[in-house]
Amino acid sequence: MIQNPRMAMAIGDGGGIGPELAARVLADETANPGDLIVFGDARLLERGAAQAGLDLSLPVLGLDALSGTLPDGSFLVDLANADPAEIAVGEASLAGGRGALQNFAAALLTAKAGLADAVFFTPFNKYAMRLAHPSYVDEIGFIKSTINSTRSGREFNVLDEVWNARVTSHIPLREVADALSVDRIFDSLKLTVEVMEGAGYTRPRIGVAALNPHAGDGRNFGTEDDDIIHPAVLRAQAEQFAVEGPIPSDTVFVRALKGEYDAVMTMYHDQGQIAMKLLGFDRGVTLIAGYGFPIVTPAHGTAYDIAGQGKADTGATFNAAALGRKLAAMERARGDRIRSAEGLADQIGALLTAPQAA
Repeated sequence: MIQNPRMAMAIGDGGGIGPELAARVLADETANPGDLIVFGDARLLERGAAQAGLDLSLPVLGLDALSGTLPDGSFLVDLANADPAEIAVGEASLAGGRGALQNFAAALLTAKAGLADAVFFTPFNKYAMRLAHPSYVDEIGFIKSTINSTRSGREFNVLDEVWNARVTSHIPLREVADALSVDRIFDSLKLTVEVMEGAGYTRPRIGVAALNPHAGDGRNFGTEDDDIIHPAVLRAQAEQFAVEGPIPSDTVFVRALKGEYDAVMTMYHDQGQIAMKLLGFDRGVTLIAGYGFPIVTPAHGTAYDIAGQGKADTGATFNAAALGRKLAAMERARGDRIRSAEGLADQIGALLTAPQAA
């Protein structure tokens, strides 16, 4: 039953540009070489195709398709879970958030079972997802609970010029300093090295951003850089990682773009996101790693302001699909994953009938 490499694709928020981008991926021979298992509502994908001015010819199958030999080429598993009549274009909605969560969970479970070697999704909207699932915080927490992982992954933002890794992600800025520890920073550096080496880098060079202005300026502007970040860097250097820091965050990306570093590790979400989106808003990819298979998406959001107008830019989306395949091929070459689809269709079916968690 386990044949050629596949990528599980989840259609994102139905009120945004996710369905249009999904349709554009499926219509493009480069972005869709025939290896996609798409999860979503056939009616919503049809609306996305109409928005893009496309006439898709994609086989539409039921969940039972996952229990036997997979057909050749890409196909849609119609979950019939997001009626377009309930999802207004350009707005966040409970129905849109629920459908996106279910699509994502189905793709994750498919990759966990080994039927896919990567997960790829078009943009989500966290507010819509919280309408459907109030305890939803971010993708990392959802992934961990969905596949029962004992390990917490990390988000990376990826451009050709530089990668961005971060120690903390979706937490209030006032909590960042208290969330930092030597162990947490070291573990983030270790995972960054692991992921980048898996992507083909040899001993990736990482510049570690300071938390405080001027890297604390000799403890005048805070003590975290001296007491937490620097010891973590020394520990990483003792492990022979090519790491430097803490480096003032107003210059670390400048140095990376001059070729000193392959990646910048930042302490909090916007410390890196602002720089990365300025460098390549329409090219950047978000990679979530640490779960045995890569999870990729364009680094931009649902773009409600242009949804339904047929003008969504595909640059970041196509880059995400390409990176997912590249990393999946490297993971598959290692050949260390268990591949069994037993019970998968029932698991996904249960998602569609279960009450939403509080």
